[in-house]
Amino acid sequence: MSFDKSNRGPREGDFITIKSYKHDGSLHRTWRDTMVLKTSENAIIGLNDHTLVTEDDGRRWVTREPAIVYFHKKYWFNIIAMIRDNGVSYYCNLASPYVLDKEALKYIDYDLDIKVFPDGEKHLLDADEYAAHSKKWHYPPEIDKILKAHVKILVDWINEGTGPFSQGYIDVWYARYQYLMQQRLKDRR
Repeated sequence: MSFDKSNRGPREGDFITIKSYKHDGSLHRTWRDTMVLKTSENAIIGLNDHTLVTEDDGRRWVTREPAIVYFHKKYWFNIIAMIRDNGVSYYCNLASPYVLDKEALKYIDYDLDIKVFPDGEKHLLDADEYAAHSKKWHYPPEIDKILKAHVKILVDWINEGTGPFSQGYIDVWYARYQYLMQQRLKDRR
């Protein structure tokens, strides 16, 4: 992380690490150097662009396109809006609300995902993985109930074009990222 590790937390333009875990506490995936675009009391908006990702088995890869990431302290999902030549695709993880410490932004990934294509088509993914992990790690009934409720909230957001699912949101935050990157280049001269 490249922000001052005092009590203030990350600010606009700082870079943070994101770590996802599984219910049993094992590390699932790590993203290095996500630029923070906005922080509020309950949410963080950031952007990954050619960001290094490390999988739990040590495999490493780099993200291909800019992606706006949205995390919230009250919602059991996070949203990745991938900005591609053919439009914006979304990958939505059903996950615990995030916590932020001096090391990283962290959350528990609960397997279920919703992918939204540029034409609005939606797919619920990894239901089999969710069922297997639920049994293996004994997800409490409360978690199952919360996740099912938050799938409904997420689908409502998608259908209504709320927040990250609106083109205006994408335009504003991608423009902010471009501005911050230009400022960083100017500062280096």
